[in-house]
Amino acid sequence: MRLLGIDYGTKRVGFALSDPEREFAFPHCVLPNDKDLALKIREICNKENVDTIIIGKSLDYKQKDNPIMGAVRTLKNMLQKEIRVPVYFESEFLTTVEARRFQGNHSMTDASAAALILQSYINRNKK
Repeated sequence: MRLLGIDYGTKRVGFALSDPEREFAFPHCVLPNDKDLALKIREICNKENVDTIIIGKSLDYKQKDNPIMGAVRTLKNMLQKEIRVPVYFESEFLTTVEARRFQGNHSMTDASAAALILQSYINRNKK
């Protein structure tokens, strides 16, 4: 089983997957944030054998919720109900900036940010 990492944005959503052993995170894809997003997430989970989802928690410098967190919490609740897998938050503080610093800005930047979020979760939860 794999983990799915999500970097949620108002226009685009980045996705990353773990390897089956849950040791490494890899950028997967970037999709538009549209009315079909939940269906596309379900398809990724089914196709890639995902049993846990990790969503970036967007906080400001004072560790307060950014304005986007309302939509992120709504997505988390919907995924738990509709896909019926555990969904956890992991800090996404400056992950997009870090992804751009490593590789520049391109079409997979949001997926790379999702991989950073997911790798952080993996590292924090190693046995």
